[in-house]
Amino acid sequence: MSEVRTPSRAGGPAIPQELRRDFAVVVPAYNEAPVVTDLVRELREAFREHDLHGEVLLVDDGSTDDTAELARQAAADWPAFRVLEHRKNLGKTEAIVTAARATERSVLVIFDADLQHSPHEIPLFLEKIAQGWDVVCGRKVGAYDKRMVSTVYNRLSRLLFDVPASDLNSMKAFRASVLQEIPLRHDWHRFFVVLAHDRGHSVTELDIELYPRRAGTSKYSGWWRVVVGVMDLLSVWFLLVFSRKPLLLFGTAGAAMAASGVLVGIAAVYLRLVHQVGFRPLLTLVLLLVTVGVTLVGFGLLAEMVAQLRQEVEDLRARKDTRNDRS
Repeated sequence: MSEVRTPSRAGGPAIPQELRRDFAVVVPAYNEAPVVTDLVRELREAFREHDLHGEVLLVDDGSTDDTAELARQAAADWPAFRVLEHRKNLGKTEAIVTAARATERSVLVIFDADLQHSPHEIPLFLEKIAQGWDVVCGRKVGAYDKRMVSTVYNRLSRLLFDVPASDLNSMKAFRASVLQEIPLRHDWHRFFVVLAHDRGHSVTELDIELYPRRAGTSKYSGWWRVVVGVMDLLSVWFLLVFSRKPLLLFGTAGAAMAASGVLVGIAAVYLRLVHQVGFRPLLTLVLLLVTVGVTLVGFGLLAEMVAQLRQEVEDLRARKDTRNDRS
């Protein structure tokens, strides 16, 4: 049994008594049988030491080992610990959503099952939430096997989205109401902070120690993950920049292509009338540019109507939520 790792902090965190109960630690887990017993024990000790009374939701994401059963055995006499299960491996995003739907606590803390962070960091995140922040990100401090890839990804994210956090894919805490506003697609947990910030929620970060993995292997390794991450990054960028004004993209591109077609047509007429030179590929190019340009403008207009309908649906949902809150 390994030693409990406790970060050295000056003084204790100032957490309101109600928040010490009104939070849930969400633990996505996939094939973590070698460490899940230590995970339960260390979470429990951290809760006891810091006088925390929230709940823990471990989501077994279709593990093919004994992760779920070992977790139940280790937490058999801990009523605050629950195990939720997916029949097959769906991904970390789906695990977070499953846990969020299974709890009524107002604050969620995302904690990885591999114990590369200490459970004793949890009170520091709750303290930041108590100060009024909506989202609190952990900034990893320590040796990191994927530091280069992570650095490039985080810098691209900050460049594209101007998010006030330097590490978007680490331990984090946030108000559950934030997640209710943001529909997360597969693997979009990495962009939760970006999407929350775009909605106007406040974001901050704090340093957290990163420890070596105790057992098993990383579930997010390989160059294919980099390719997927970059494609998702572009997808989110497109969603945030152009989903509200799609004509800005399609209309501009279409108008530019149509204008280019007109210019090429003028050049073709000039060559024909002045220099008596006929060049049929130019006519083909004119038809192609004008046709594609007009098509893009039309597509942009249709997309504008879809964006308008989406905005109306979001407004209706917001008014409904407001009425529910008042009642």
